[in-house]
Amino acid sequence: MSRQILIAGNWKMNTRKADAVALAKGVVAGVGKNPSVEVALCPPSVYLDAIADVVAGSPVELGAQNVYAAADGAFTGEVNPSMLTDVGCRFVILGHSERRAIMGETDKQVSEKLHAALAGNLVPIVCVGETLEDREAGNTEKVVETQLRGSLEGLDEARAAGVVIAYEPVWAIGTGKTASPEQAEEVHAFIRKLLAELFSDDVAGQMRIQYGGSVKPNNAKELLGQPNIDGALVGGASLKVEDFMGIINPA
Repeated sequence: MSRQILIAGNWKMNTRKADAVALAKGVVAGVGKNPSVEVALCPPSVYLDAIADVVAGSPVELGAQNVYAAADGAFTGEVNPSMLTDVGCRFVILGHSERRAIMGETDKQVSEKLHAALAGNLVPIVCVGETLEDREAGNTEKVVETQLRGSLEGLDEARAAGVVIAYEPVWAIGTGKTASPEQAEEVHAFIRKLLAELFSDDVAGQMRIQYGGSVKPNNAKELLGQPNIDGALVGGASLKVEDFMGIINPA
């Protein structure tokens, strides 16, 4: 089944407004009018409005790095789904390993955000992945399955096809280490098999599974050439136009 490649840049807590705007302009110019892949930029929330203006009218989509599950209310510092769509977001990253490890986010909270995002017409990018200790102990599949089942809890088949999964081995994020194409494909194939069990073969065949973890221009082509890798969630390399385009172009 043909799945459109999705390359998303997660800028994390980097850039300042002028640099963010210049970066987005460079990506828009590099992508052009009719890209064969889908491209999204996920800037810090304070710059979403500014980047929305840059990507308006272009094929480049806007994404947020997080969302809160409530519709409105007394939740100081949080942002809800309708606020994100109000400024032009289409995507939202959920359950990134940094939020799980540093902010203590649980699978249950990711699931709550997932349902809120879908109800708010956002496309969730749900992140899963194991630590180095998990991998060395042979627990990669166990950890990924636990996170995936918990994060997708209550998701029905009708809405599942619109969810994106991002496999991000924690040991490869920001470390310069990358899972080999074979290692990444092995886990992606496992995830797709699990999605078939949770939903159906048809839905699993439609769902996109990105790879994330030190994706760079020099390894993108081989990673994206794997049968079950449907794109990349890019961190550091999305902060320079030439590096990000060096990942988009091979795709």
